[in-house]
Amino acid sequence: MEVFQVLGNTLWVCLFQVSTALHGILPYSVRERLLSALGIVTYVSLIPSAPPSFPSSGNEIFLPIGNGYLGAMLPGGTSQEVTQLNIESLWSGGPFQDTSYNGGNHLPSQQSKIAEKMQNIREAIFSSPTGTIDNIDEIMTPGDTYGSYASAGHLVATLDSTDSVSKYARWLDLDEAVSRTTWSDGSTTFLRESFCSHPLQACVQYLNSTTSHVLPTVTYAYTVAGVDGLPAPNVTCLDDRTLSIRNYVYIPGMLYEILAQAQAPSGLVSCSAVSGASPPNATLTVLGASEVWISWVGGTNYDMAAGNAAANYLFQGPDPHNHLVTLLSSANRTSYAEMLNGHIKDYTSLVAPFSLSLGQTPDLNTPTDQILAGYRTSTGDAYLEWVLFNYGRYLLASSARGTLPANLQGLWADGYTNPWSADSNINIQMNYWAVEMSNLDVTRSLFDYIENTWGPRGAYTAQVLYNISEGFVTHGEMNIFGHTGMKLGGNSAQWANYPGWPLVKVIYYGTFGSHVQLNFAQSVASFHLEKLIEDLHFNDSTLVTAPCNSPEQVPITLGCAHAQQLIWQLFNTIENGFEAAGDTDTAFLDAVISKRQQMDKGLRIGRWGQLQEWKVDMDLPDDTHRHLSHLIGLYPGYAIASYSHELQGGLIVNGTFMHYTKEQILNAAETSLFHRGIGKGPDADAGWEKVWRAAAWAQLANATEFYKELTHTIESNFAPNLFSLYTSDGIFQIDANLGYPAAVLNALLQAPDIANINIPLQVTLLPALPLTWSNGEMKGARIRGGITLDFAWNDGRPTTATFTVDQNVAGRERDVIVNYGGRVVAQFRSNGGYSQTVSSF
Repeated sequence: MEVFQVLGNTLWVCLFQVSTALHGILPYSVRERLLSALGIVTYVSLIPSAPPSFPSSGNEIFLPIGNGYLGAMLPGGTSQEVTQLNIESLWSGGPFQDTSYNGGNHLPSQQSKIAEKMQNIREAIFSSPTGTIDNIDEIMTPGDTYGSYASAGHLVATLDSTDSVSKYARWLDLDEAVSRTTWSDGSTTFLRESFCSHPLQACVQYLNSTTSHVLPTVTYAYTVAGVDGLPAPNVTCLDDRTLSIRNYVYIPGMLYEILAQAQAPSGLVSCSAVSGASPPNATLTVLGASEVWISWVGGTNYDMAAGNAAANYLFQGPDPHNHLVTLLSSANRTSYAEMLNGHIKDYTSLVAPFSLSLGQTPDLNTPTDQILAGYRTSTGDAYLEWVLFNYGRYLLASSARGTLPANLQGLWADGYTNPWSADSNINIQMNYWAVEMSNLDVTRSLFDYIENTWGPRGAYTAQVLYNISEGFVTHGEMNIFGHTGMKLGGNSAQWANYPGWPLVKVIYYGTFGSHVQLNFAQSVASFHLEKLIEDLHFNDSTLVTAPCNSPEQVPITLGCAHAQQLIWQLFNTIENGFEAAGDTDTAFLDAVISKRQQMDKGLRIGRWGQLQEWKVDMDLPDDTHRHLSHLIGLYPGYAIASYSHELQGGLIVNGTFMHYTKEQILNAAETSLFHRGIGKGPDADAGWEKVWRAAAWAQLANATEFYKELTHTIESNFAPNLFSLYTSDGIFQIDANLGYPAAVLNALLQAPDIANINIPLQVTLLPALPLTWSNGEMKGARIRGGITLDFAWNDGRPTTATFTVDQNVAGRERDVIVNYGGRVVAQFRSNGGYSQTVSSF
């Protein structure tokens, strides 16, 4: 079968196997088994120009589609398309699999014993000559039945065609969030379109003949072959047009159902059971149609709102069937054109408030995989860099608007058990770095998730593990079943013992003034008010966390820099948002201010000029660890970026009073960042660590190092379909895709938060602009204080910048200072409705 495979962006490819098209989508073993089982052996031939409807903007790529609730991966094909299906809440493990599951926590009867052990651990740390101890296993718990996010099998669409195929092309239009495939088969040209509609909570695959020929016979079937571990499903006919797929992710375990309905206005659709199949199986067949589409909906009996004590932490809701019938009926009340147009309108309304140009020129003659193969560190390619920016926003928009937030693989995990369970671990904060500044309204599910999975069981963890009766806490690994305890396994403190890390999102969004988000901040702050204890190792009268680990580093110690910085920022959020939240608990506010004054701020310059990762000076100059945890206050935080020597500078180091300047702190952060390397250490070679380094270099206004690191990420850690990879072994992990737009933004526009709302907000234009992006434009960027910014630049210099303040910014007004090139170019007060255009730079 002769086909041409277009791989994305502006794309044309040369000869290769269709199995190559699945690279980065399915693991090799699954890919080969699936291709073999389906009898697919195809090759490709060249097409000289872009197909009809190919976007002239060049804003396209291929494969993943989603609406938050459902996701699908499209490997491409002509006579057969095998679509990977995902349902956002489909997890193994948890209380569905084990009724004794308790979120990785101790039993209430163990509270007094754990409190005694915790006290012994703290005393051991304080009395240790090195301020460190070997393990804290005695207060941790096994992660039994933690579970994993799982794929929901595959939908197989087959077209009964035997002619030779040519002029094959496929792409995903990032302007419309629609995947399109076109090819010729003999004298007939076909078009396949696929999308997942958020308003309909359904995914749709459409097929027609653009030459008005009647389609050959089309069949639809479902399979779990290639998802090792999924039990065999029951596939039956709900009616003459609809397949009902019911299965459990594990037995016993979570129930899921998929309903798939075919529509063929000019043809005949029938559903038939497969004779003798056990368990039952069925297929849909379409005859005599000039066009056909299949819509599918899916769900589970998971209920996030049932994760509290009143529901016995079961997270179990009703059978999804009735809800799915209602969704499918609603979806198919309209024509295909209405479904498509409604989806496009919804998606464009979500992403259109913001836009970015990097002066790119679309390349409509080279396929994505070839553009990527020719890409080089520091040389770069503005077009590919721009597409990756839009792709990151697309992936988040497509995976975060359901009930649950985007997980470690967004929505598109392909296995039964996935790397790191594809959970919402510490990397969830990177997933959302770019959301506010790029004006993407997709955070509702994140805060629902915090409220319903972190909060209820996190309050239990605070009580039983820490003997603290106020607020809630969670640790480094979080599934959808409220796993708030410290997960034991191997030398596991380094993976689990950092309850401060989840504060990143609470703090960040709290600074934007939402009442509900400030409530989260207050609850978490209540816990940390009690968790901070007097430092009896250095005896300097400061308050520290103990025991603590710097994320994924081995030493168990006291006063870890990242935790101290985050708690300090959290307490600032409480004070700054107190009035806006309508809070009247002044005793609580006084306690926050008092503890903030006493606490160690997590900022110490060590023996080789570094910013210390721990309060104990034990950093090693050759430590190239993937995490930049002690630089969290540089980016995405502000304890370093907006350092104030008046508020943070006074401390005692080895008996000597120190008062660091901002320049000293930034220089120490730069020293640490330089010694940390380029994200290619012996412990990892991940995309996300490189993206973080790029954002940090941008914060230090180093355009050369920023662009070198950003381009190194692209060359080293992106697959041919532009999915980000953890290492060169091909493990897909989405955080670099989603963190990438934030790193780009941080080179173009910076407005880090400040410790006190009365301190002017410093906005910097083009702080780390690479030469490759010398011309460009940004519209609809959002800045704290309810400010929207449109600005443009030419020959590396801003030409115009317009600041517009929202009408309703009560409690969020700020003095704003606008900087460019090391000098102030504008100043204003962000009062409601204010607008100012700056054109002199």
